[in-house]
Amino acid sequence: MKALTGVLAALAICALPRFALAADANVVREYRDRAEIDALMWHYVHALDSLDENAYAANYTPDGSFKAGKSVSEGTEALKKIITDVKKRRTEQEAKGEKPPQLYHVITNEYVEFIDKDHARIHSYWQTLFAPADPKQRPQVAAAGRGIDEVVRVKGHWLLKSRDVMPPPGEW
Repeated sequence: MKALTGVLAALAICALPRFALAADANVVREYRDRAEIDALMWHYVHALDSLDENAYAANYTPDGSFKAGKSVSEGTEALKKIITDVKKRRTEQEAKGEKPPQLYHVITNEYVEFIDKDHARIHSYWQTLFAPADPKQRPQVAAAGRGIDEVVRVKGHWLLKSRDVMPPPGEW
């Protein structure tokens, strides 16, 4: 019996590094995934603020969606249209002699919840700010809210599957 206990103990000690390595690999993968998701959201905001419709849509899966209440834009062309519509409104304002202020989108208090190794949910707060024409003035808050984003790993890269900037209170 002592021999069997000794063999089992030896096997457990030998197997421990394998389990530790597997656990370490999971921690490293999750850390890398969090960094990639953080970069995805930075690129999303940058594309939005620079009004680059191609870069904006590239942050989504081909069937990705942007939701704001009952309004839903789904698919690459619909996502591009969000940006081209903003550009069109700005051009119309400029044609009238108006200078539309620069918009800045800010995402804060992000919490990434991993559903599995290829799916995650981002909970966050967001603000849209109007930059002041005069640097001595303060920016104005245009809108603020809470968001829930679904992100997925596609061919090794994290992309937005859906971005919901007005989820129902029950989904918070």
